[in-house]
Amino acid sequence: MDSVERLLEIMQRLRDPERGCPWDRAQDWRSIVPHTLEEAYEVAEAIENGDFDSLRDELGDLLFQVVYYCQFAREEGRFDFDDVVEGICEKLVRRHPHVFGDERVEDAKSQSLAWEAHKRREREARGSGLLDGVARTLPALSRARKLQQRAAAVGFDWQDIDPVFAKLHEEIDELKEALEQGGPQEAVEEELGDLLFVCVNLARHAGVDPERALRQANRKFERRFAHVERRLREQGREPSATPLPVMDALWDEAKEREKKR
Repeated sequence: MDSVERLLEIMQRLRDPERGCPWDRAQDWRSIVPHTLEEAYEVAEAIENGDFDSLRDELGDLLFQVVYYCQFAREEGRFDFDDVVEGICEKLVRRHPHVFGDERVEDAKSQSLAWEAHKRREREARGSGLLDGVARTLPALSRARKLQQRAAAVGFDWQDIDPVFAKLHEEIDELKEALEQGGPQEAVEEELGDLLFVCVNLARHAGVDPERALRQANRKFERRFAHVERRLREQGREPSATPLPVMDALWDEAKEREKKR
């Protein structure tokens, strides 16, 4: 028995109606979705931390989620793990004719364009629109980037980054106007959404993953604020009772320390 077969057998044992685990038997398609998302994020975090010991474990946890869904499908007579593996194998071969067929591509960019073209033809064959199939459960920044990439693949995009900056300033002005007018909160929310969407466009044209950029910014904020808290503790102070100028000075201190590293 190989390791994959062993994992599939363990999953079946866990779901056994009589002798299985009560918690695992109680799960269904929807109940484990939050766990799947959590495991995917933990994989991403291990990669960003360069923690490959953790990554091995996290990839196992994520694989277990795939096996879980396949077990549900098997119990309902829909498909099984082998069907899933066979499906992705066929898709990869179909979408890489330059590897498994006679097509030729010049570089990674050309291959990416060819990949999107194959996907687009598959969607058209199903009668799907260009933006159909972009999961609504994706994080908003990632989904915005994906939507923009789909549109850009057919030429609906700015040619360079300069007009994106112009659009960014336009959206900032519209947000300011909505705030100054004191209109309904929905109007402010709409303008802020437009601004964030343009920021994703800016990131895309700069070759930056907006999700990763924001995660890095979050970490930087956490790191610097932790420095502020630590310095305040050394002074016997509480953040809530400390004037903002004092905390700002400690924040600047944290920035300077980072520059010297």
